[in-house]
Amino acid sequence: MTNKGRRLRVTVLACALFCALPSMVLAQNNAPDTTVSHTIQAIDAGHFKDAEADIAKALAQPGIAASERNALLYQRERMRRILIDFTLDEAAVKERVRKQIPDLTDAEFDRWNKQGLFEHQVIDGRTLYFKRSPGNLFRLSKEAVARRKDHKADDDGPMENLNDTHRAIRADAIATGKHNGLVPHRVRMTQILTVNADAVPAGETVDAWIPYPHDLPGQQDDVKFIGSEPSTHELADNSVAQRTVHMSKPAKAGEKTQFKVTYEVTLSAQDYRIDGNKVTKTVITPELAPYVAERAPHVVFTDDLRAFSKKVLGDEKNPYRIVQKLFAAVDQIPWAGAREYSTISNISDYTLHAGHGDCGQQTLLLITLLRLNGIPARWQSGMVFSKGDYSNIHDWGQVYLPPYGWVPMDVTTGQLHGSRPGDAAMQWFYLGGLDNWRIAFNSDFGTDFVPPKQQFRSDNVDSQRGEVEWKGGNLYFNQWDYDFKWQLLPTSQGGASASAGK
Repeated sequence: MTNKGRRLRVTVLACALFCALPSMVLAQNNAPDTTVSHTIQAIDAGHFKDAEADIAKALAQPGIAASERNALLYQRERMRRILIDFTLDEAAVKERVRKQIPDLTDAEFDRWNKQGLFEHQVIDGRTLYFKRSPGNLFRLSKEAVARRKDHKADDDGPMENLNDTHRAIRADAIATGKHNGLVPHRVRMTQILTVNADAVPAGETVDAWIPYPHDLPGQQDDVKFIGSEPSTHELADNSVAQRTVHMSKPAKAGEKTQFKVTYEVTLSAQDYRIDGNKVTKTVITPELAPYVAERAPHVVFTDDLRAFSKKVLGDEKNPYRIVQKLFAAVDQIPWAGAREYSTISNISDYTLHAGHGDCGQQTLLLITLLRLNGIPARWQSGMVFSKGDYSNIHDWGQVYLPPYGWVPMDVTTGQLHGSRPGDAAMQWFYLGGLDNWRIAFNSDFGTDFVPPKQQFRSDNVDSQRGEVEWKGGNLYFNQWDYDFKWQLLPTSQGGASASAGK
């Protein structure tokens, strides 16, 4: 994903399972059994050997329920994935940081480490650091950036600073009086998923799911399937929350296995220009009730979350000001490269305590805070791109504000600041507005595919990169890669000229 400072984000977390269930995502995400809950706590505390002993003991019991068995197998898999993310010892972290700060001292490292700037876990008595923590240091510390050889912060994504795209959207909104369908342009997108050679035995069938956009009036319209490789495919209905194209292909010895999907879509911006004085308290109808509810494991109203909300809001009663204050508070949490979402037992709680997060982590935290305060909020995610060769995966959301209804919110891109006349009015653009350089694949998190996966999902929260499996198990992210290639097409509205992206 991108970052705000960079501030958009990379990907996504949760839990995943090994065996087939009617609902793999539910199996991965929910663990009501006491043994499973105890195992989750042991893993979160870094007691992997104890957790493995508990898992082995429980699995050996006759008559164990299939749901418990799968939940325990997932926890075993979660430990494996954590160890893929946490690979560095202290010496390795110092070595990598010294490539940017050659004269880094041990005392300086210790001070930054005590400040929590190097994410780490103590696992069975051994301190292991997140593999992206050396680079994340320069996202989290201005002092570290100043000590860097080139004193340069990492680049932002193209929409993370106020620019002419935002200004054109606002101008179109004012000129037309519309809230959506603004500055449309049409794009042909190809999504590619490539499995490593020999990741699956020759002759065995590889199944792949590639994310696919929804028809969303005024945001993305006239979604047209162009083709796939292989040509035989299953396209999920537009009503499926995490929409995908499913394909199968036999593996060949010594060769990569590649899948492609090409489609066209017209993308439009939104700009509701929220007047806070018009926003009223939401009446929670049965249709809105799910969007103010807890949803374990990642949307839970913990004591710490309640305390944080109280600190941010004080005695605030105005509905729009509540949303603004919570948005601003989460916007202050710096972006950093993320652990895989499937390794985290509660993403909103993790983000609150980690002091950093990527786009999906920030969005889940904001959704949880809004719901805690009786304000409906929901998920949206997909990818972002540009006229050039920039692309990334990204998460954002929607908040319900009467009388406007559902409006977009992108807390990771956050507040905008510019220097031109009129720019001050654009500060809260991403609270009620959205640019037209993104494609939404998902209208919810942690839901099943159609057709469903039979093995663990690599990401059981989000769906942006794709998923792959064979009868022998899931293929994790280190066994395949993904890419986006696009071409801008002429449109009857908006007049985008044809040009190629990556």
